[in-house]
Amino acid sequence: MRHQDDQEHLHIADREFSSRLLIGTGKFGSHALMAKALEASGTQLVTVALRRAEIGEVRPEEHILRYLDRDRYLIVPNTSGAANAEEAVRLARLGVAAGMARWVKLEIHPESRYLLPDPVETLLAAEVLVREGFVVLAYMNADPVLAKRLEEVGVGAVMPLGSPIGSMRGLETRSQLEIIVEQAGIPVIVDAGLGAPSHAAAAMELGADAVLVNTAIAVADDPCALARAFRMAVDAGRIAYRSGRMQRQPQAVPTSPLTAFL
Repeated sequence: MRHQDDQEHLHIADREFSSRLLIGTGKFGSHALMAKALEASGTQLVTVALRRAEIGEVRPEEHILRYLDRDRYLIVPNTSGAANAEEAVRLARLGVAAGMARWVKLEIHPESRYLLPDPVETLLAAEVLVREGFVVLAYMNADPVLAKRLEEVGVGAVMPLGSPIGSMRGLETRSQLEIIVEQAGIPVIVDAGLGAPSHAAAAMELGADAVLVNTAIAVADDPCALARAFRMAVDAGRIAYRSGRMQRQPQAVPTSPLTAFL
């Protein structure tokens, strides 16, 4: 059984979370709507792009951090927009300088069409940030070898994508995710491409420790309703994974004995 199977709560580094649904804060129609959706989701960890955190001289009503209750949520800056390790490390340090937690969602994608994470730069940045005492949540392609390399470096969790960011295509990388989950000694958080609650449930059923959702909820007609649906789907998927359910079979399996008839 995997490292967190006998635990009800999610553990990352020295923190414990009762919710296994993580939420990103981009693309909402307003900060106020975002705050309501976060509450509906039950999340305890939210990610904020440093370029959206508006650290500096802005009007208070425009400041996203004003709408995030630090007593309720762990606010984790992410390095979205960084094209290489140097930029990502600089953004992570900026977050700490602005008073945010020494946690970071490490996200490096040098091209803008597919937004796929750069494995080489991600590993380089993770090495630096772990040495500096950051809890690193490493966004990555669903590459089992890279996942183990990042674990060996000392990241707090790996975040393999289900499909490209914002694509809503679900678990296109399922086979690789299964290997990552099987081999991992740290939390596996499926991030990117989850467009429906059923996608989140499927990720949890295969043994992921958590999922991160942003676009699907933010752009929904009713973000609060969809946030609640994702919350229930994550719980259902986790319960299903822990239930010891029967796995897929190559042929039919009778549900009733076929040896006698009335």
